[in-house]
Amino acid sequence: MSTEVAFKVDVCNHRALHEGLPRLLRLLDDDGVRAAIFVAFGPDHSGRAIRRLCRPGFLKKMMRTRAVHMYGLSTLFRGTLLPALPVGESAGELLRSAEAAGHCVGLHGFDHVAWQDGVARMDSVALRASYTRAIARFEEAMHHPPRFTGAPGWQVTASSLAVQEEFGFAWASDTRDGPPFFPALPCGAAHILQIPTTLPTSDELLAAGAARVDELADWYDENLVPDALNVIGLHAEAEGLALAGWLRAWLRNLRVQGVALVSLSDIVAREREQAALRPVVARDLPGRSGSVSCPETSS
Repeated sequence: MSTEVAFKVDVCNHRALHEGLPRLLRLLDDDGVRAAIFVAFGPDHSGRAIRRLCRPGFLKKMMRTRAVHMYGLSTLFRGTLLPALPVGESAGELLRSAEAAGHCVGLHGFDHVAWQDGVARMDSVALRASYTRAIARFEEAMHHPPRFTGAPGWQVTASSLAVQEEFGFAWASDTRDGPPFFPALPCGAAHILQIPTTLPTSDELLAAGAARVDELADWYDENLVPDALNVIGLHAEAEGLALAGWLRAWLRNLRVQGVALVSLSDIVAREREQAALRPVVARDLPGRSGSVSCPETSS
């Protein structure tokens, strides 16, 4: 197997969709890169994330990543002092154009903050309602049902994965670390292939002090896993706006090195054949203020 890189773009809020995503798409299109784009639907309640201040490391992350500059003041007050604008359903033409250009577009939940901060408390009724609302709005915007999904903040539970099975997704990218796998659930093996994000996001590296902005391209170069699938998580409000420079530089490096740039949708059939069955566990990662969902490994 050659060294492969695939990009997973999360679009979490209104500004990320309307300002960040168009610029990020232009950057990717200039290099002929086709990404999987995960779009949140429903209200932008980004301002309610202020409740995370009680989590260890959250304030440090906000300061090190220059959150006000990255997200913008309006985003930091959405759903509190400012109205909660709709996200994915407000830009159907943009998303359909991205798909027509060769990118694939999927779900990133309904009400990003409500899912990320509250999924652990949701029962099957609430989970089913969340998926149903997101899918309905996706279909209105895209004129077809979503084929894949990725949970906000890499937050899933056994209950959410079990409910997810009901909606006919071809694959999902809800988790972090490791090769593609099928989740082992109390009710049996899941049928939806999970393709984890394998390397830290740029904001995590900045928050952990692992790299400065001008060192990000070099960090990814040095930490790319050879002869494997590397899934890189991008955020439209980061790489589409304040952090576009490192990505542009790194794409040039990847071309020079002959790294294969692949689309996640294109490798699903191959990965299904070799994916193992693994339980999903919560794990802390550097640069994050809370745990994320990861496949359990033998180590």
